[in-house]
Amino acid sequence: MDKYVCIHGHFYQPPRENPWLEDVELQDSANPYHDWNAKITEESYRTNAASRILSSERKIINIVCNYEKMSFDFGPTLMIWLQKHAPDVYESILEADKQSQQNFSGHGSAIAQIYNHIIMPLPNRRDKITQVLWGLTDFEQRFKRKSEGMWLSETAVDLETLDILAEHGIKFTILSPGQVKRIRKIGDSNWQNVNRDNIDTSRPYLCRLPSGRSISLFFYHGATAGDVANGSILRSGELFAGKLLWLLEDNGERARLAHIATDGETFGHHHRYTDMALAYCTHYIQSKNLAKFTNYGEYLVKFPPTYEAEIYENSSWSCNHGVERWRRNCGCHLGRYPSGKQQWRQPLREALDWLRDRIADSYEKQMSAFTSDPWHARNEYIRVINERSQENISQFMEQITGRQPANEEKIMVLKLLEQQRNAMLMFTSCGWFFDDIAGIETVQILQYASRAIQLDKEISARDLETQFESILENAPCNAKEYENGKKVYQMLVKNSSIDLNRVGAHLAASLIFEEFDERKEIYCYSTKVDFFERIEMGIQVLAVGRATIQSNIVLEKHLIDFAVLHFGDHNLICSVYARSEDKDFEKMKEDLKTAFAKGDTTEVMRVMSIFFRGNNYSLWHLFKDQQRRVLNQLLSSTWEEIEATFRHIYEHNFTIMQIMRGIHMPLPSALCAPAEFIINKDLCNEMRCQETDLPALRRLADQVVKLSLRIDTSTLGYEASHKINYLMGKLENSPEDIKLIDRTSQLIGILLEIVPDLNLHTAQNILFVITRKKYPEMDIKAKSGDQQAQSWCDHFRELSNYLGIKVD
Repeated sequence: MDKYVCIHGHFYQPPRENPWLEDVELQDSANPYHDWNAKITEESYRTNAASRILSSERKIINIVCNYEKMSFDFGPTLMIWLQKHAPDVYESILEADKQSQQNFSGHGSAIAQIYNHIIMPLPNRRDKITQVLWGLTDFEQRFKRKSEGMWLSETAVDLETLDILAEHGIKFTILSPGQVKRIRKIGDSNWQNVNRDNIDTSRPYLCRLPSGRSISLFFYHGATAGDVANGSILRSGELFAGKLLWLLEDNGERARLAHIATDGETFGHHHRYTDMALAYCTHYIQSKNLAKFTNYGEYLVKFPPTYEAEIYENSSWSCNHGVERWRRNCGCHLGRYPSGKQQWRQPLREALDWLRDRIADSYEKQMSAFTSDPWHARNEYIRVINERSQENISQFMEQITGRQPANEEKIMVLKLLEQQRNAMLMFTSCGWFFDDIAGIETVQILQYASRAIQLDKEISARDLETQFESILENAPCNAKEYENGKKVYQMLVKNSSIDLNRVGAHLAASLIFEEFDERKEIYCYSTKVDFFERIEMGIQVLAVGRATIQSNIVLEKHLIDFAVLHFGDHNLICSVYARSEDKDFEKMKEDLKTAFAKGDTTEVMRVMSIFFRGNNYSLWHLFKDQQRRVLNQLLSSTWEEIEATFRHIYEHNFTIMQIMRGIHMPLPSALCAPAEFIINKDLCNEMRCQETDLPALRRLADQVVKLSLRIDTSTLGYEASHKINYLMGKLENSPEDIKLIDRTSQLIGILLEIVPDLNLHTAQNILFVITRKKYPEMDIKAKSGDQQAQSWCDHFRELSNYLGIKVD
């Protein structure tokens, strides 16, 4: 009997980009990382690209790419983020697919995913087709080949969706065992009812569709997948392997496939270090020749279906009630609020369906002025989403319109298509998955809805927001401060809305706190300062200017005048309005300068209010990342005062604190808090220094132990990892530098005493390569009597020991 194993990872993050900025803003809940994408990348996506296999002594003996041996799908919205913010991880995923083709008879392990993870049984057919085409086109552009399979969001399925997949060349998809209704051998007339517990998951099944098409289905082993998801069999790779091999214990002669599917983030993010369980599982099975690893595409060619299956329509892997979790109060929840308290889901679905239909009618009518097939144009728009260069946009415009539209026409077309893109993104499944309409996932999809409404107002000069809010008012909110969906929308979404004037305000306010730069890219906007004058009087600053703002998404250009009055600290007024006549601007500028020179701030504010028609902004209108930088800059003197006070307390009471700890007396909080603040501050400062003072670091580490101080291991670990990675990067370029090896060893040795859970992943990757490439050469020299090589080997082995790498 041929035994095969396939492990599928579904890697996905919802689109988290601010729809007006096209990038993910600072997310404090992911601290010390910038945002959740960055955090999960470090914990899962990067670790799976270079996972460790350990010896019995818990030393690294190999580093492997898990993606090469498994089946996987990466969501397009996640790949967009990775390409921009973690290009090395992005490239490793693409390279792994190429390598998997060599491993699996030319069949790549990557498969496509529904574009932005909508629940496919719920939208209309037109939107289903766009989601499939966008997902497939995105895949082909990135992986340079066609996808054989496609992952359905939450494995949510109906026959229409399967038919659309088959129509577009998809050979298979993966479903949970609870989604199969009955099976029969191909050619037989009698059906056999099955369920999640007795379905034979070791074979593929053919699903015949009403259109006459067909598609193959793989039903993964549910119990084993559940054990993987909850981490119970990921305590060791051998345990994981044993559970998979147990599925192959059948004495029959036909080939059998043991396979599971789970969220890819299970390996490393949901359960720390379990990427290594996955790596060792594949190593264990392969090294002992217990089974062959495969992917679905290869297995389907080798062993085509001999059975066919019928599915339960409108079913999924994460809702016991089918797909009700995404449209009803079905009882499914995660525990933050009780079961049955999700009545908000239905009005949310109704509001978004209503908005989609209103927008669709307008889109079809207005887009018909530019193309004979508006919906084909939308399907093709993915080619612009992934490449927004002027040349590519021009080619797209000519393709869909048959000509080169005038600039205003081009802006209109792009606005119409962007409206449709946001109307797609607002149906991302995470918006319904969690427990409350005030959750960040639901607020995110409501932001996409708000952007679509804004674009509709610019295109059609109508207000859809009032009726949209009225429907949301029927959605009760579990968080008492918001009451209902309308309040959530008004308090958490509408204030986030951005227009070109606000981009101008961000630019103008930033110029107060930063060095002048004539041209600046602000997220997806290009800006040019056409005129700028800055006047200072004491702590007060007056700035007057003119600028040009252009959206790189819809290409709309906006000329503005601005004035900023900074009173000092966080007190700032910024006024922005569309470009006025030159003579009017000059008069306003002179009036402001005259009033400011007299110290008449009331008159300055009056002139600003009249000229700019009350379009005033404050520090709170800065975009979040810049807002945080400015606030930290303004608070710098406050932090210095606090540090000076705490340092005085710490240094003047250091001896008494030592005595107290010497007699095992706990430190009172009035002494402990300043000591911890200063020690943490000094430790982080040492990590940020170009050259770390190792004796000083040693003293700080000793004080942590002697005084039993608590360390902010999250922040210090983050800073320390960056420092270690910096030193290892230097070592990668100069591997024979003994002094650098010694300093790095000492640094890591000290840090591990106070932060035992350091992220050494990148450092280990670099040292592992040096171990393979440089160490054998130096070892030969050392054994031949070369004293310098002997010294190098001694220091290198010490560093390898700290990083947990076996060198012999």
